[in-house]
Amino acid sequence: MVLYSPRHTKSIIRIDAYSIVNRNFVTAQFDRSRNLRTVQISFLLAASWLVGIPAFAFADGFRNPFHDAAAIGQGNAFAAQADNASAVFYNPAGMTQLSGIHVAGGAQFVSVNTKFTSPAGTTTTNTAPTIGLPPPAQLFITARLKDLGLETLGNLSAGLGVQNLYGFAAKFPDGGPFNTAVTFAQLPLLAIKPTLAYKVSDALSVGLGADIYTFTSFLGEGQAERRSQASPISGFPAGTQLELSGKGTTAGLNASLLWTPWRTEDGKPKLSFGAVWRSQAVLPLNGNLHANRTLVADASTKARLPEVWTGGLAFWPVRRQDREWKMEVDVDYVRWQAIRSADVYLSTGTILPSPQQWKNAVTISVGTEYKWLGLSESRAWDLALRTGYSRSHTPVTDLNFDPAFADNDVHMASVGLGVLCHGGGKFFGLMDCTSSGNAPFSRRGVGIDVAYQAFLFDTRQVTGNPNPTVNGTYRTTNHAGAVTFRALF
Repeated sequence: MVLYSPRHTKSIIRIDAYSIVNRNFVTAQFDRSRNLRTVQISFLLAASWLVGIPAFAFADGFRNPFHDAAAIGQGNAFAAQADNASAVFYNPAGMTQLSGIHVAGGAQFVSVNTKFTSPAGTTTTNTAPTIGLPPPAQLFITARLKDLGLETLGNLSAGLGVQNLYGFAAKFPDGGPFNTAVTFAQLPLLAIKPTLAYKVSDALSVGLGADIYTFTSFLGEGQAERRSQASPISGFPAGTQLELSGKGTTAGLNASLLWTPWRTEDGKPKLSFGAVWRSQAVLPLNGNLHANRTLVADASTKARLPEVWTGGLAFWPVRRQDREWKMEVDVDYVRWQAIRSADVYLSTGTILPSPQQWKNAVTISVGTEYKWLGLSESRAWDLALRTGYSRSHTPVTDLNFDPAFADNDVHMASVGLGVLCHGGGKFFGLMDCTSSGNAPFSRRGVGIDVAYQAFLFDTRQVTGNPNPTVNGTYRTTNHAGAVTFRALF
């Protein structure tokens, strides 16, 4: 199955068997007159707008909550801090903390390692290579409007984010033990986030924005491939390629707040609370069903992306002119259980039922950041060291388990480093960190953040899956690196 999604102008999702969006196997009834009976289909609907985003397999299904190297280095505990351009994602209300214009763009590099052992002792390994996501894997822009000369707009800030909020990719041998479930899968879905934030008072800011999900062909294609099972129930010869294609665009809402009841004498946050809500989004998909590239019927469905709640608490034990130390705890709650079905409707009048049995998912993240401000060159450099830990629980039951994203409960450990050059410094000898003049687009600083994160999944024993070849033991370890470049104007 090939999925033209956020990388195709018309985004076509080609599907071969078991669903990635639905995460479960669907039994499809077809008319005998078309030489079809029942077929198990998978509907892949994960998102990542860069070609080849690997199966990050967060213990949160195919949702990708990681979008900035500074935040990743802190275990993704960033909702109550949100003091750079990635606030557009982590907490839009935090944009009111940013003066002028902030721009951030970056990429992620992922190595996926999944080893499967069948009950009979046969083993196979995910053969997908380490994948670099071409920049920008994320792009964020924020602007405080009164700093652009729009004084009448007072304490209003605007932002725009472009990123992959869902996504994965995986590859297993064509002759592997579960080639009737998946041999290759990837899906890109582009998310565009226009946002606004308003500073109600020195202590309270609020944010409101849209989450627009779409497929755009220029970014590439996603795929999910499988072969039909050697079973008389399928109605197809063994090895038949099954494809379901579709395209669509939808939007959801997000709302956020940042409350800072305690500040230092110079106005910097000492204690902050952050909260973010993202609505469920329903993505209509319209396309075709193919068998061995022969059209069988028109098809349509609705892919549902879950509602998400995030809360965070940040505290700065040290916040002076030359030193800063922050600690933060975040809780992320994803309502996968509210997604009950993703039935597929064929032009023949047939309905392919796809009930969902996922569980709600919780992720707890803790992180810390220590900064040295004004280190050298006339105090033009700031240095930050970061580390963090997250524990996430999978929403995927054995019934809905798909090898394309071998999801399970996971421990995530991270470290990170960031530098910001301002004042009269030179950015690694390549360019001046600041530019002369006071125009809105005069450069005030440049920086770079890097992070590394290890995903240590619990061993998973799958039993009772509708596709018996999927049952067995999965051992997964992922490694991810991230880099983000920043510019302040």
